[in-house]
Amino acid sequence: MTTSPARLRKAVLPVAGLGTRVLPGTKTTPKELLNVVDRPILSYIVEEAREAGIEHIVFVTGRAKQAIEDYFDHQIELEAQLAAKGKTEILAAMNAELAQAGEMSFTRQMQPKGLGHAVWCARDIIGPEPFAVILPDVIVDSQPGALKQLAKVYAEVGGNVIGVEAVPEADTHKYGIIDPSTNDGRRYGMKGMVEKPAQGTAPSNMSISGRYILQPEIFDLLETQERGAGGEIQLTDAMARLMQSQTFTAYEYEGVTHDCGDKIGLLRANVALALKRPDLGDAARAAIESLL
Repeated sequence: MTTSPARLRKAVLPVAGLGTRVLPGTKTTPKELLNVVDRPILSYIVEEAREAGIEHIVFVTGRAKQAIEDYFDHQIELEAQLAAKGKTEILAAMNAELAQAGEMSFTRQMQPKGLGHAVWCARDIIGPEPFAVILPDVIVDSQPGALKQLAKVYAEVGGNVIGVEAVPEADTHKYGIIDPSTNDGRRYGMKGMVEKPAQGTAPSNMSISGRYILQPEIFDLLETQERGAGGEIQLTDAMARLMQSQTFTAYEYEGVTHDCGDKIGLLRANVALALKRPDLGDAARAAIESLL
């Protein structure tokens, strides 16, 4: 009898980054709370996690990130004013985003040591079970959501599942890149990965794009992981070590990725998602065309 993989219930969102690529906008506002159309980037990320069946979200925060916790809490005066003015649709939309009891936890990354270190900071809250990692400045416009697509693959094959997408060969040095061993449609068996390979040395053009499902053994490896690219503790390096004892499957999810930690990426996300909105699309298109 085949044993089913342990159920995926938890996700880590590393939100401690300073957002230097979108300064000065992030001087006083966390980059994760910058707006895309009419709600913060983080709203889209949490929605994706919930759609995938995630029951507990762990935010790894840093200094000056209190606003993230506040966003998912009640704003009593604002809610009272909206109710008094009969703005029930806006009030309902706000309340839908509130954290349910016990759904969210917040822990600090005291020093900016990289993504791998941020994930390691969540170890005691995650415990001995599989978990997702979602980069909180990457919106994937897809239906179903990218994490739900990965969760479906995980339920079938178990192990570790990594979301990937194709990038131009000339840009592979900007990303973590997988070294595939097999290919079956959108699925790739993996024999390795490398973080930001030197130009012309990448083993493929499939980039690791901010969605992961990992087994808890990664925490022991992150605890002893040496600094890698950029002088930081890289999650990719620890995953490469875990691959020596566990299976990794890469899945090229369907959808359009928007890097909202970049100024042009944030602009593109606003334009693309505004154009898709039934209530705003026509007006957004007219406004854009009037500027061209």
